[in-house]
Amino acid sequence: MPKVDQFLQACIDLKASDLHIAAGSPICVRQLGKLKPMMEEPLSAEESEAMINEALDPSLLGRLKEEWEVDGTYTLANGERFRLNAFRQRRGWDAVFRHFSSKVHSIEEMGLPGILKKFADANQGIILITGPGRCGKSTTCAALVDYLNTTSEYNIITIEDPIEYIHQRKKSLVNQRSVGPHTASFTSALRSALREDPDVIMVGEMRDHETMSLALTAAETGHLVIGTLHTGSATATISRVVSLFPAAEQNQALVSLAENLVGIVSQRLLVNADGTGMVPAFEILANSLAISNTVRDGEFHKLPSIIATGAASGMQTMEASLKALVTAKKISQNQADEILAEET
Repeated sequence: MPKVDQFLQACIDLKASDLHIAAGSPICVRQLGKLKPMMEEPLSAEESEAMINEALDPSLLGRLKEEWEVDGTYTLANGERFRLNAFRQRRGWDAVFRHFSSKVHSIEEMGLPGILKKFADANQGIILITGPGRCGKSTTCAALVDYLNTTSEYNIITIEDPIEYIHQRKKSLVNQRSVGPHTASFTSALRSALREDPDVIMVGEMRDHETMSLALTAAETGHLVIGTLHTGSATATISRVVSLFPAAEQNQALVSLAENLVGIVSQRLLVNADGTGMVPAFEILANSLAISNTVRDGEFHKLPSIIATGAASGMQTMEASLKALVTAKKISQNQADEILAEET
């Protein structure tokens, strides 16, 4: 077994999310959100480089030597997969491996809000899954794709960087494309997808004006689009979407978003009360006449109060989600207070 494989398997056994290999430091894992060393002695520059080289195919290794940083994936012999980023720093070569679960979990298995099924059942529009890094956005997107794959006869196209969860055909045709090996960019893949007879398009990250503009166009023209953003709330998400457009196009972007938004799920992952695992908390915005009018008018400050009074239609504030978790004794009150303090 290659040396790097031993540490990656240990990462899986520890239920850690990431493995860090860094020249001049001990090998570390991120477990329950915190970095923990797996050894006492730091790696030498030669040891770090040798371990990283084990995980890179010749093409990626060549790119790393030329560009000094590279993204890719690595698969163990048992099928467990990792996203990797290797890069050069002042002490040598480093790499971070993020573990992908080998199983696509359902909405029920993940404990996701039931309204996500209603969102996914929309014939067209845009669903935005948001939150900070390592909050489970990709897992939620995968659960939505799996639900559609299980219940509908669709052509589903995913555009990812890299492909994380592998979807097997159930009722739908699922074509997965990765930026780099299969397409030049999210934008080019999304533009191409519009000519590939899709019913559903999942975009791993909407990070620029052109990608967002194409996503809204796809939603307007009869497709269901699922995408992610690194924003912390529904209000921040809508503000971010609008900010991606030039000033002259922002009013039209507001109109398009007001008309085509299905819903926004903003999520966080928290260590559970006994410190043995993670539990999700959610803010949920479901589009309605009140939401649509508020977005169209650019009155984003009104959104939190509409969400707070929209429980009957499936909406939920982050505060309500945290309160429910505290009541169920899944998280502590201190954890809830810390998250709410960050939000304010």
